[in-house]
Amino acid sequence: MTPEHPAWPTALDSLELGAPLTLWVRGDPARLASLERSIALVGARAASGYGEHVALESAAGLSDRGFAIVSGGAYGVDAAAHRAALSSGQVTVAFLAGGVDRLYPAGNDDLLQRVARTGLLMAELPPGSTPTRWRFLMRNRLIAAASNATVVVEAGARSGSLNTAGHAAQLGRPLGAVPGPITSPASAGCHRLIREYGAICVTSPDEMAELAEPLGEHLGAGESQAKTRGDR
Repeated sequence: MTPEHPAWPTALDSLELGAPLTLWVRGDPARLASLERSIALVGARAASGYGEHVALESAAGLSDRGFAIVSGGAYGVDAAAHRAALSSGQVTVAFLAGGVDRLYPAGNDDLLQRVARTGLLMAELPPGSTPTRWRFLMRNRLIAAASNATVVVEAGARSGSLNTAGHAAQLGRPLGAVPGPITSPASAGCHRLIREYGAICVTSPDEMAELAEPLGEHLGAGESQAKTRGDR
């Protein structure tokens, strides 16, 4: 798929010179429209029980509110978010660091096959490409750009998900972070995002949804319509 394709996710154009030249997609391209109302849930691969629980509850709650769930297909937070979206019958999108035929990590093969059947697997690298550390970092900008907002569920001080958060901040996209126990190194990255980078502290699916759809957005539209009817 190239930018000329009618289903091309135009949100990626915000990357300007860093936008992908092409995308490889597994799944029905019509599902790309779901990205217009989507939230990225990212976090640690070696997630704690707390992190996975929050990811599951958050993805399920956002799915029930009609949001597509975007993540990176990795272990931990990513896998929990994809799994909950699938169970809720919502579209979930996994951006891969290699080709869409190279399901990585291998332990998530069944999960990613399910995502391909009812959601989307996406990559900017052609089939056969092997995931590498630098390709994961490149992939992160696509997760941030494709989504209306990004939420870091759990992240240590050196978590790769902080890279995704950085891209979201650079693009001016809403950024949220879930707090954890102050004694937990697994949440140190989230606390740093809140303290030093202006991430919004979010603790529920409602608060996460507000990142993508600020309170009053729909109310304002309703008031405008009511006023128009009154003027008539």
